[in-house]
Amino acid sequence: MKHLRLSILTLLAFSAIASAQVVPPAVKTAEASVDPEKIRAHVKFLADDLLEGRGPGTRGGELAAQYIATQFALYGLKPAGDNGTYLQQVNFVGTKTLGDKTHFSLVPDKPKDGGMHIMLHSYDLKYGDDYTVNNRKLTEVADIHAPIVFVGYGVIAPEFGWNDYAGIDVKGKVVLCIVGDPPSDDPKFFGGKALTYYGRWTYKFEEAARQGAIGALIIHRTDLASYGWEVVKNSNTSEKTYLRDNKDPQLEAASWITLDTAKQLFQAANMDLDAEMTAAGKKGFKAVPLPVSLDAHIEAKVRSFQSPNVVAMLPGANVAAKKPDQAVMYTAHYDHLGMVPGMAGDNIYNGAADNATGVGMLLEMARAWSTLKTSPPHSVIFASVAAEEQGLLGSEYLGQHPPVPPAQIALDINYDMILPVGTPLETSVNGAQRTTFYPTVQATAKRFHLAIVPDAHPEAGGYYRSDHFSLSRVGIPAFSVEQGELFEGHDRAWGEAKGKDFVDHDYHNFSDNYHADWDFAGNAELVRFGMELGWEAISAQKIIQWLPGDEFEAARKASQK
Repeated sequence: MKHLRLSILTLLAFSAIASAQVVPPAVKTAEASVDPEKIRAHVKFLADDLLEGRGPGTRGGELAAQYIATQFALYGLKPAGDNGTYLQQVNFVGTKTLGDKTHFSLVPDKPKDGGMHIMLHSYDLKYGDDYTVNNRKLTEVADIHAPIVFVGYGVIAPEFGWNDYAGIDVKGKVVLCIVGDPPSDDPKFFGGKALTYYGRWTYKFEEAARQGAIGALIIHRTDLASYGWEVVKNSNTSEKTYLRDNKDPQLEAASWITLDTAKQLFQAANMDLDAEMTAAGKKGFKAVPLPVSLDAHIEAKVRSFQSPNVVAMLPGANVAAKKPDQAVMYTAHYDHLGMVPGMAGDNIYNGAADNATGVGMLLEMARAWSTLKTSPPHSVIFASVAAEEQGLLGSEYLGQHPPVPPAQIALDINYDMILPVGTPLETSVNGAQRTTFYPTVQATAKRFHLAIVPDAHPEAGGYYRSDHFSLSRVGIPAFSVEQGELFEGHDRAWGEAKGKDFVDHDYHNFSDNYHADWDFAGNAELVRFGMELGWEAISAQKIIQWLPGDEFEAARKASQK
């Protein structure tokens, strides 16, 4: 069976190589027109204080959307939003936890055997410093007094024979779980060192709600989350956004707690945190009811609003011929974290690298594609999506309401947070290797003198943290184009240091600002690379598929029925 699978993959690879098309001069000319200074101009505007951090449903977010739509109009692209416009309106609900009116306390249960716990009195937590919380049921007030159950990693993964909820009823209770996947060195077991979706905080909250829990506490650890507590705090104490019409079960308390808080909690239960986390990483772990309850009062300001995805299309020749499409879609999110009103000093999350860079690249991509004198064989779609920072919500809606059916989208290529620090000699296209398109990606990268490197930080689960994931979930082959750590004129240590410095100091922080000395040559080169990949996708002789056995294969097949 193993040899048969290898034979199938080999045939698919040869098929993809054979179907690769010669890139015509008109496309090469369009690629050559890509201008790094045009990308710079877009980034400089989108990251300006005028746009107030581009929060969903805010004045600054609306300005960004209108700016992007105006650029699409100037390029002569067809509107692909609602009612003949470029705007695809998404209904959201925003909720801002009122930290001064919200309280969390850990309350020890009375020992049934007359014994004593280490913590004799309730332990009050400090909002922002010890925990964050959001009420996903979107009510203004929630009151909780419920026992806490430690469910390890909070994962149900039948394909790995893993169920942290086996034998425990958590209905009406609060689950406590660890961020990340169960530890593994085996790539076939929870991805080895690479994070799977089971390790993402979004999954933890979703599964807890499906199990009937009223709340969930995720234990933060920097090494497992791949970012520090400040990122959690900044991302979760501002307004959080949710799709208004989401019918899935939801938690009243979706919370993160610090590692020190978790230690205090386990001490209250007369247990050792390190020992329990070790046990939770082994098969056969059983959930542990703790002799501690969560006493919580949560107040929030709740508002309904709309915030748009901005969508445009360059129609393909197939449209005029009234034949099915095999479009390529390019995506980049335009939102960021907004601002903190009344805060002294710099109170705006400008989001220059994250993700004004991706939007600037998308816009320059759209302009270059629009210079073609004849229609491409299939359509080219450009979508700048909202509310990515809130959990990939804009792209989730786009996946549910695409401008053409998912079966008629050959490929999505996403751009997110491309640091403008020079010309890369490497690219990461994590996820492309899971598709029949990968041999074409390899050949194209070789033409661009780009070495394809694996995800430098697979433990961060980057594939599940950007908008291509939303499109993958509906079956569309999708990945992000990223740069590696080796840049022209520098050694690898220089590139590693640049990336680390941004993550340590600027990521989801007020300091992610535009810099006049930024070098956009590399961003422009990755636009050209993406254009050529797009041409290969829309001129391919066979429809791009996920490889047999991939987690998204079933969704692709379902969309094509």
